[in-house]
Amino acid sequence: MTDNSQPYHPSPSAGRPDDRHADTTDFGFRDVPLREKKSMVREVFDSVASKYDIMNDVMSLGIHRAWKKIFVNELAPHPDLSLLDLAGGTGDISFGWLRGGGGPAILSDINVSMLTVGRNRAMERGLVSGLNFMAVDAEAIPLADNSVDRVSIAFGLRNCTDKLQVLREARRILRPGGRFLCLEFSRVQVAAFAPVYDAWSFHVLPRMGAAIAGDRESYQYLAESIRMFPDQETLADMMREAGLERVSYQNLSGGIAAIHSGWKI
Repeated sequence: MTDNSQPYHPSPSAGRPDDRHADTTDFGFRDVPLREKKSMVREVFDSVASKYDIMNDVMSLGIHRAWKKIFVNELAPHPDLSLLDLAGGTGDISFGWLRGGGGPAILSDINVSMLTVGRNRAMERGLVSGLNFMAVDAEAIPLADNSVDRVSIAFGLRNCTDKLQVLREARRILRPGGRFLCLEFSRVQVAAFAPVYDAWSFHVLPRMGAAIAGDRESYQYLAESIRMFPDQETLADMMREAGLERVSYQNLSGGIAAIHSGWKI
């Protein structure tokens, strides 16, 4: 991975829908062959799976827990509603859904190592009832059209190769009246905070990754992937392009993260 002593700031167009005829795509700040990105991302999460929850605390100074509570509240769990949790990883969103009184949930992830951690955590917490596990590529979801009421993805969309296709798939499987929600690191809106955030992301975080998880490069990638992700307005436009309606977003912690919402009408 590149040592980014001068953090890269992508243009506003960065993160627009991937050109499916292009030969390369972004992997952090690097251009890599399009066909190789999924396996490269899988290697990152194979590496960090066992320490993922600890490093989430490090990456966000623990604030991700508050963000996820807000996110689950936005999902509005109800016994009559079903959830597909994409890139669900270690299960925080699915668990919050079930604890909030939500109906059947599918905890899914393309990475089996992450899904295994999620399954083990569910068993430890007694949350297996009403929860299914599925290895899922979010670009090709193996569910029927109009089959779930909620689709969530938290801190996972930025790792997908074709983000617009993920959004289209989410809309396809939603029932009419269903809602898609995305929680993701986004573009900081407070200019004075940006240098501090850059220093944390590109200098402190990789060192913490090396110290805690024994893996500097994976956490360098995670920091870079945040900067390459579409900003708030760009992602909202992509959601509209995918056919979602009543699209909106709310910034969290000054735009460090944001929750995007769209409906299938």
